[in-house]
Amino acid sequence: MRLFGEIRSLFLHRSLIMQFIKREVRSRYQGSYLGIVWSFITPLMMLMIYTFVFSVVFKARWGTSAGDNKVEFALLLFSGLIVFNIFSEVVSRAPMLITGNVNYVKKVVFPLEILPIVILGSSLFHLGINIVILIIAILIFTGKIYWTVILLPLVLLPICLFTLGLGWFLASLGVYIRDIGQVMSVVISALMFLSPIFYPISAIPKELQFLYYLNPISYVVEDMRRVMVWGQLPHWNWLIIGTLLGLIIAMLGFIWFKKTRGGFADVL
Repeated sequence: MRLFGEIRSLFLHRSLIMQFIKREVRSRYQGSYLGIVWSFITPLMMLMIYTFVFSVVFKARWGTSAGDNKVEFALLLFSGLIVFNIFSEVVSRAPMLITGNVNYVKKVVFPLEILPIVILGSSLFHLGINIVILIIAILIFTGKIYWTVILLPLVLLPICLFTLGLGWFLASLGVYIRDIGQVMSVVISALMFLSPIFYPISAIPKELQFLYYLNPISYVVEDMRRVMVWGQLPHWNWLIIGTLLGLIIAMLGFIWFKKTRGGFADVL
């Protein structure tokens, strides 16, 4: 019952969470001439670079009859990248989240547990911009948008829950083990290339494919492409299992954070 009370308190702090998300988004572009326009420019530039390197230099192909053209390769690549960015932004910043906001630790009444939610909310804001870019690109190059796009919130739910749980866990762990931030930067870089972002799972030798199916990011990336680019239904079995696993990880991360929060002030 106490756990449900703690979770309910997150809902009661929703206005504070929204205020912090807005501040987080503004602070990222504060002082720049183009401001929030950079959130459009940056992903487009990275998309062009990755597409050039992998489809032109390395001549990578997706393995489908339609996937041999650079336009679809770019759409598939971009859809995978924007999903991975949700995970990478939260996980890379979480270890320094508490140590970078020491002034909030000293305030007993401040709900520190909202900080990982704020980072996730900020990444979802940029995800929304990237999805708009993706939809416009699909319309320009294919002339149609599939109705399956409405299933996108369901597709993204497992990765959001999974990432939030890791965010709570790493934010707490980063207070006690400062090296965790360096470790996670290496892990994120490795996961980026060990997830099917730049290539399909079918390109992996069959004896190694099970490793990719142990990676929850793989399922979300694949389902993102199915509903956005190909107009196919997501893997319903994964959505159910992934959402349940995400809920468990989120709850465990939240419990860990609440249990360890008492020692933050002493360490800092």
